[in-house]
Amino acid sequence: MRLVAAELVQSREILPRQWLQSYHAPELATGTRAGQFVHVRTGDYSGLVLRRPFAVNTADAATGIVSIHFRSVGHGTEWLTRVRPGERLEMLGPLGRPFEIDPRNRHLLLVAGGLGMAGIRLLVDEALRDGRQVVLLFGAATTAEVYPSSLLPDEVEYVVATDDGSLGHRGLVTDLVPGYEAWADQAFACGPPTMLATLARLAASRGARLGVARLGRKRGGGRQPALGSPAARRRAFLQVAMEQTMGCAVGACLGCVVTGVEGPQRVCREGPVFAAEEIAWEPAG
Repeated sequence: MRLVAAELVQSREILPRQWLQSYHAPELATGTRAGQFVHVRTGDYSGLVLRRPFAVNTADAATGIVSIHFRSVGHGTEWLTRVRPGERLEMLGPLGRPFEIDPRNRHLLLVAGGLGMAGIRLLVDEALRDGRQVVLLFGAATTAEVYPSSLLPDEVEYVVATDDGSLGHRGLVTDLVPGYEAWADQAFACGPPTMLATLARLAASRGARLGVARLGRKRGGGRQPALGSPAARRRAFLQVAMEQTMGCAVGACLGCVVTGVEGPQRVCREGPVFAAEEIAWEPAG
């Protein structure tokens, strides 16, 4: 974790009220992993004292550039849209625990809903860098909110669902998952809680639907990795990046707690990435 002065290089509105900003911050660009985030301090004259958490959207160690993708929803994020190239912001990071990919896996299914793209975008680059195949499913309400394909590498298979059917599949992005789960070795997701809960239920029943036998542990096979450990997360079919309001982002204020199967979990410390089975999801309505 480092406290750095990040210099804005580029700022543009890529979707209505959604901004993509690139910052020169070599200390953050090196060592940041997909799923981690930064805590950004807005100007003191804004009247706001809390930092704002943003997932690291991309990180290029060669150029020292990191990017964040956010929606302008209040005074703090609106202030960010007025920052000009050359100005510097104070960033704290990288924070949180990242996605964990099993090194044996070659086929990755990524699922994003709306602004959840920001939480998994860096995973696309990491996976392609390591020679993996990536299918990215994206859900939005309408065409106007669909993440531009021009901002994704050509190697990605990009499949879109819109609620109103104005582009791609008509319906929810989760409708698309059954068509890819037999191909996928692992799945990763970020988006609204209802989307993540649906994906968790699909992952839990995946073995039965695909006819995958559950075998007992071999004698002498050793202990299973502890729930929440990197090793356990690498074994999980589905990992999710949770989006919670954060105060301190270092685990002290407990403002970002979610309910886990083994008790409260701080999204900023134990997360933001979790294996789906670590979370106590609300029953389906």
